[in-house]
Amino acid sequence: MNKMHVDMGEIENEPVLPKITDAKGILQQNREFLDFFWDIAKPEQEIRLKAIENLIQYLKTSEKTDELTYTLKRLVDGLAHTREAARPGFSLALGQVLSVFEEVPLRTAFDQIKEKHNLAKVKKKLIRNAAFGNFFGVLALSQSTRLPKEPQVVLECVQLLQSLSQYREHLRDLPRKTMVDILSETSEEVFEEVLLGALQTDLSSAFSTPEQLQLLLVAMQKFPQVLKPKKLKKLLGTSTIITMDNIPKLTDVVKMAARSVKKDRLLPAVALDLLQISLREDNFELFWRETIINGMLKDQPGPTHYLSYRLLGSALPLLTLAQLKQVLNGEVMRTYGEHVVSAQLPDRFKFAPEMETYVGDFLQGCDDPEKQLAVMVAFSLLTNQGYPVVPSFWRVVHHLQPTALQSYVDWLKDMFLNPRLDSCLDFSTRRQKENQEGGIQRENCIFRLRKWIIPRLTSIAENNQVKREEALVMDVARFVFFHAFFNAKKATPDILETEATLSVPLDEKTRAIIINSFFGLLQHINHLPLLGDSPEVAARNQRHMQGVMADGSMWIFCLVRYADTLLNQPKYAQSTQPFSPEQRQAWDSMLASVGTLMKKSKKGQTPETSAFQQLFLLVGIHLFKAPEDLVDLMQDLQNCMEKAQEKKSKKKKAVTGSATAGEEEPHWAEVVVDILLSLLSQPSRHIRHVCRTVFSNICPHVTARALTAILDVLDPDKDEEDSSIVVTDDKDSDKIKKKDKKKKGKDEDDEEMNEDESDASDDDSDEGEDEAMEEGSEVDQNFRIELMKVLQNQGALATEEDGSDGDELDDEAMMKLDGSIAGLFLEQKKKMQAKKDEKDKLKKEKTLVRDFKIKVLDLVEVFLARQGSSPLVLGMVEPLLSVIESGMSSESDQQEQDFLRKAADIFKNQLCRAKQYCKTVGDRQGELHDLLEKLMTKTQKLSDSSVSLYFFSASLYLVKVLRGGAPVASADGKTTPSTELRFMGNVDVERVSAIFNGALCSFMTRRKSPLSGLMFVDLFTRFPVLCVNLLVTAVEHITTGVREHQQSQASAMVLRGLQSREVQQLLAGNPWAGLLQQAVGRVAASLETVVETGKNKVVQEKLVKALELGLFLVKTVNQQKLSVDLEPLKKVLQSMREVLGFRKTGQMEDTYWAVMKHFGVIKPKRDRTRKTKDQAELTAPKKKKGFLPETKKRKNRKKQLPVSEQGAADANTVPLGKPEGGKKKINKIKRKLPGGGETPGQGPTKKAKTTQPEGKQKKGGRGE
Repeated sequence: MNKMHVDMGEIENEPVLPKITDAKGILQQNREFLDFFWDIAKPEQEIRLKAIENLIQYLKTSEKTDELTYTLKRLVDGLAHTREAARPGFSLALGQVLSVFEEVPLRTAFDQIKEKHNLAKVKKKLIRNAAFGNFFGVLALSQSTRLPKEPQVVLECVQLLQSLSQYREHLRDLPRKTMVDILSETSEEVFEEVLLGALQTDLSSAFSTPEQLQLLLVAMQKFPQVLKPKKLKKLLGTSTIITMDNIPKLTDVVKMAARSVKKDRLLPAVALDLLQISLREDNFELFWRETIINGMLKDQPGPTHYLSYRLLGSALPLLTLAQLKQVLNGEVMRTYGEHVVSAQLPDRFKFAPEMETYVGDFLQGCDDPEKQLAVMVAFSLLTNQGYPVVPSFWRVVHHLQPTALQSYVDWLKDMFLNPRLDSCLDFSTRRQKENQEGGIQRENCIFRLRKWIIPRLTSIAENNQVKREEALVMDVARFVFFHAFFNAKKATPDILETEATLSVPLDEKTRAIIINSFFGLLQHINHLPLLGDSPEVAARNQRHMQGVMADGSMWIFCLVRYADTLLNQPKYAQSTQPFSPEQRQAWDSMLASVGTLMKKSKKGQTPETSAFQQLFLLVGIHLFKAPEDLVDLMQDLQNCMEKAQEKKSKKKKAVTGSATAGEEEPHWAEVVVDILLSLLSQPSRHIRHVCRTVFSNICPHVTARALTAILDVLDPDKDEEDSSIVVTDDKDSDKIKKKDKKKKGKDEDDEEMNEDESDASDDDSDEGEDEAMEEGSEVDQNFRIELMKVLQNQGALATEEDGSDGDELDDEAMMKLDGSIAGLFLEQKKKMQAKKDEKDKLKKEKTLVRDFKIKVLDLVEVFLARQGSSPLVLGMVEPLLSVIESGMSSESDQQEQDFLRKAADIFKNQLCRAKQYCKTVGDRQGELHDLLEKLMTKTQKLSDSSVSLYFFSASLYLVKVLRGGAPVASADGKTTPSTELRFMGNVDVERVSAIFNGALCSFMTRRKSPLSGLMFVDLFTRFPVLCVNLLVTAVEHITTGVREHQQSQASAMVLRGLQSREVQQLLAGNPWAGLLQQAVGRVAASLETVVETGKNKVVQEKLVKALELGLFLVKTVNQQKLSVDLEPLKKVLQSMREVLGFRKTGQMEDTYWAVMKHFGVIKPKRDRTRKTKDQAELTAPKKKKGFLPETKKRKNRKKQLPVSEQGAADANTVPLGKPEGGKKKINKIKRKLPGGGETPGQGPTKKAKTTQPEGKQKKGGRGE
């Protein structure tokens, strides 16, 4: 090696001779060139591509033929690389080199490939690599784009690929696919003159394998003038591919192709080519009927079925309108529907997403509205007992053109009015047929179809990706509203919905679904942006205008106006739930109030006007759903608006002293808040969002009493029964929840799944009854007494007087006794069921109340976001803390945890950490100081540290509020830095410091304290003035803390306080030096008490914190050159080194040596001399595997022999195969001896590794 290096040095020093042209010389001189090939072989694709690009660029700039020759040789060698990931890289690189450097003949490259990877000469174990080398070589020639220019090389490449077909176990169908690629790039002349003869065998046996058939089909598509019918007749015996004679062969080939791509889950190219050939030969119907329906679908569900579905999706763009209708109404669609229904079970392959992709691609690329409509209608008619298998929210709808979309909506409305079940491609699963012995009921199918159509219509109106217009959305909204609350009596052109009547009347279940769908749609269109693509619409949408139409009117107002039209024409439209006179009066007053508000809004829109307008419209439209509950609410809202207008007029007149009489009545904002709380008690997402919006608009007018009404709802100390808010339990709440889930994209399952769920619910009910019986297993005393009376009255129970067991009862008496006992037990069962129902009712009420409180928290969140700087916010501190405290202390379910999480998040982020907060407290300084003291007192008494953290945060928030904003500038308009630092606003610094000082002492002197060091660190960081007053106390507790944990926390607090720049400026001068001197003494005293750390983590933590504080003290004293005596600390640290050593590495050791470095003591270097082998064996004997440690061994175990006696012990072992009858006797004697039977100087013999286990030896001995 040394000699070689010397030679290399001589070569580098001497001039390069022109004789050196070998590849090795190039590699030795240019390392960069060699690295390209290493990178090409790496598995990372990005590195490979970059290396190929750099290699091409290098060869272009180099222009050396020897490097190009070596490159060609090296890339050809890499085609058969042992790493599979490297072969494609070398193939791609070779193709790129041949494409760029056309001076390299393809014949040369091909000859090198054949010579290097000769399958006849290669060793048997390398045949696989050689086969891949040939394949990737031909692939590289094909990728060079030069192959069509050299017909002879093309022929030899095809012949080589044909020879590779025998290595199918390695290459699979890759050679055939490459032949197809080469064929697709070859000219017609070359194919006819050169390749046709070579491919004669493959083309004539096209019906044997999918690859050969695809080769023929590609050739027919590429060269139709060469492969004419006469030529096909000569090759195949038939002039066309799709014939009745060829159908069985084609079916077998397609099945083979389906199974070959089972894992890949894609459509074989040969199947799509066959479809295209059938269309070209005008034999599509024959191919589809015989090959797909009668061939592929006859197999069991699996790859052949999935190929049929994929072929159906791929055929959509290729078929005419008539062919589309024929295919989409056939057996393939029915089988696909059965698959969709059965695949709803878990752990089953689902083809529906793939079919959705096919349909979406077709609709996106299709310009014919009739074809789009045909496909949408066909998939909507694929039903399982009336319910379509496609989801009601199908994303492909947004690809429909406006005309096709309008036609589809009209078709859906017509199917709703006149359900034509005979036009549906309906099916039933095997289990459904078994469960429905009496046959399918037509009414149930109609219900299921309508249950799907309504969400389908509303999802089209709600989908923002659909290209819809305002007229379409309003048309859908009017249609849904009309059939939710009205029936058509007589047709009139003024109401389009009356012109078409229902062929089958709506039942109650369907109408309930329509009502819920309408209010879901109403919620969406209330937040709908302006529709359209014009620049004006885009500009208005940037201003976040929602819920309005292009003319400025609100969507909900248009629907209210339409509803009023229906109410005023009872001759043509009849309400399903007619209004009473009182309800109609409430409706009319609502319309009048809205009209008045709209007139005022034209002069100038105000948040107050908008809030009342939204409330009136919301309550008005909900009158159709719950008129009895909302009539009184409407009247309250009317009075509230009048009061608000009166107050505004009084303000304009500036009349003083005239409001004394009005103060007795509640403020209008308080009435609005009560109305909002009443609305929130109803289970509706739409109402919840509107209430949030309305409250956001009236936030500036909210009074303290209104805010108190909101907080009283959240107060856990108040009984829900005393609350004026009644939480309604809507009968349709469950249905609403189901509807909400459906809106999230979870459509209802098929009837089979519904039946399973109903069975499960029946089982649950049975289990519930059993649980009820178990709960009542402990029979109460009254029931026992009643049972005893029944038995005594019938003479079936012996009494104490007669003392006899009694005679047997006759049959009549027994029957009478049975009836009495049965009646008694039936009555007891009813009592138990009543108790269970009462318990369930209470649980349900609790859930409703908790859900109501979660909604009320929305109002709190909105108020804090809009009015965070209002003094009213201060009244929220205690109620929110009580909510958090009660939630933390109770065992809660998921809903309770959600409520608690939301309340805590609002308190922490919206209140305590809000950027906007109350900065002017006025005359409430004393009240806030008292509240601060109250909170800190309670903080120290809590048992849960997590709850005390929120109380402490509230205390810091109160200090921030008392401090207020920035200090007021002096007369000259300037403020000094010292003034800014010491500014604390309205804070009574002495009182507040005393409060926190008491809390700090409590934390340091109590063993179990809910406080933590991080709380005071936060205090020190945010309020430096208070930190200065508490630092002395914290320094004292470095040594006087009740436990090591408190002492370590004291060190951390002091360190954080001293590091603050504001604290250093406040204590500048002698106070700063005096505090540091005191801290040095406390740290030295604390370290002096540490004698041994061991594995005590608390002591280690104390030591680390003290050392960190000591490091800061020493560093600060030296940098600022203060007159602080550090000698006590130095002596303690030196003595600690002698005791603890500090020779290892770690946080504690590193901190120690960092401190000592400032005293001039450097950490000694470790002795890294290695021990000899003998020393290592003597000092640390290797622990043998499989042996117990000494502490685990039993006392009467035999001691191990020394090493010197091991040979003697081995000599005494029993030879293998010798009977051990005598050994058993010896063992018995040893057991009788005291001390385990060991004689002095003798130890247990150690078995050799080859000796069998004792149990096996005994067994073998018995066998012999």
